[in-house]
Amino acid sequence: MIKESTLNLLKSNKNLLAFSAGIDSSALFFILLEHNINFDIAIVNYGLREQAKEEINYAKELADRYSKKIYIANAPKFSSNFEANARDFRYNFFNQIITKHNYNTLLTAHQLNDKLEWLLMQLSNGAGVVELSGMQEISVNNGYKLVRPLLEYTKDELLEYLESNNNKYFVDESNKDTKYKRNKYRPISNALLEFGKNGFNKSFEILEYEAKNLKNSYKLLFKERELRVIKLENRAILPYATSYTLKELGYLLSGKERDLLKVQDSLVAGRKWAVEYSNGLLYIAPYFQSVIPKDIKEKYRIAKIPPKIRGYLFKEDINIGHLHYH
Repeated sequence: MIKESTLNLLKSNKNLLAFSAGIDSSALFFILLEHNINFDIAIVNYGLREQAKEEINYAKELADRYSKKIYIANAPKFSSNFEANARDFRYNFFNQIITKHNYNTLLTAHQLNDKLEWLLMQLSNGAGVVELSGMQEISVNNGYKLVRPLLEYTKDELLEYLESNNNKYFVDESNKDTKYKRNKYRPISNALLEFGKNGFNKSFEILEYEAKNLKNSYKLLFKERELRVIKLENRAILPYATSYTLKELGYLLSGKERDLLKVQDSLVAGRKWAVEYSNGLLYIAPYFQSVIPKDIKEKYRIAKIPPKIRGYLFKEDINIGHLHYH
């Protein structure tokens, strides 16, 4: 079920599987075993359901049976915005494991239903081609590869795989709770996929191809930590280049923010990311308001560093000598 090129990548790397004991990650666990891929597992307990204890115990049982290392995190209670906070906690946990234990690859069990739900969510937010292209099979995140090997398969196909092989899995009933935004799109994606998956897979392939073509219209000149300096062919692609770059940095540009970039050269996106366009260059960095000494501020001015970028340069002590492109 996994592409040969992806299998070759996984065989040459140290892999960590994001596991939940649900249908998708359980299917991926056993598929990886079938292909003799070495991996360990990481699981998060959010403490919201009694069943979570059983899922953790099942993860421990699998790790013991198949000689896998297992990493377990207990999440705090989130008083608001559960989906976003849970995701941030989960990926911070994965990032810490990957850094500490030198993993090269994080495997997640996202599948075609997830990808279609993502597209529907982005359409309802007024998204462009970069956001609609959605999840990629292989991408780079914080210095490691994020691999989603199951994106061409539906949840029903994964369920059929588990049941035909008599493999245990759990069903998280909270996936039906419409207080979580994503769950509102789930019945729609399920209904659409009844028409067949091939057309949707082809459409995603076209979207990803067009997004890559847009990416080819600009060039990354400088990268250090979370600073990016990018040369644009023309100003018209500013919203697209910004959207793509921020997506790689873990932030999705909103439709309103993208529209603002059509008419203005400076923006703070999501109250976190400074976006500045000056002299044909796009600058993106975390936004910090710092008290900068006058002599250093003058150096930034001479180097034509846009004002909103300077706080991050000063905070991180980044050498602006690398930024003399004009």
